[in-house]
Amino acid sequence: MQKALIGKKIGMTQIFDETGKVVPVTVVEAGPCVVSMKKTVENDGYAAVQLGYGDVKPNKVTKPLQGHFAKADVAPKKTLKEFRFDDTDAYNVGDIVKVDTFAVGDKIDVTGTSKGKGTAGVIKRWNFHRLKETHGTGPCVRHGGSIGMCSSPSRVFKGKRMAGHLGAEKVTVQNLRVVKVDVENNLIAIKGAVPGPNKGIVVIKDAVKA
Repeated sequence: MQKALIGKKIGMTQIFDETGKVVPVTVVEAGPCVVSMKKTVENDGYAAVQLGYGDVKPNKVTKPLQGHFAKADVAPKKTLKEFRFDDTDAYNVGDIVKVDTFAVGDKIDVTGTSKGKGTAGVIKRWNFHRLKETHGTGPCVRHGGSIGMCSSPSRVFKGKRMAGHLGAEKVTVQNLRVVKVDVENNLIAIKGAVPGPNKGIVVIKDAVKA
């Protein structure tokens, strides 16, 4: 059965494994999530499950969403995500999906929105090398340098790496490993770093098999 959860990044820490080695982990408060909708091939053209996470007051939800939650007979949720599973028969509207859906050792992919860093230069954004600071280089050691040719093609190619907005984009880190699952507190410890700031929303899914 394919698995997925929506959660909130708590932060990074470290734990010790059975051999006494230190393992850097990211702690995520994953779920509980509620199945707020099921899409079928007959009605929608594809099979999918919609999960909701995070309690929110009914008066903070738009009227269309209030009707959506009322139809499913579930409490309003702050975050809704849709997952296209191959087999959706294991899920029913109103089911609660908890952190124990994952087990220690599972390989997972984690998706989140990376930290926004504003406008950044080419060194920070693209890891450009800086110019030499001696022999008359001038005050341009962190500049990007030439960006194109002159008469031909008389333009700058699309995708040219330049200074600009950095971060605040969807990022997926693949093949992370579940190190610990705390069912009582809805916490999951994932080896390594996951995208986004603390308290940021992340999506945990089964790792895509090549």
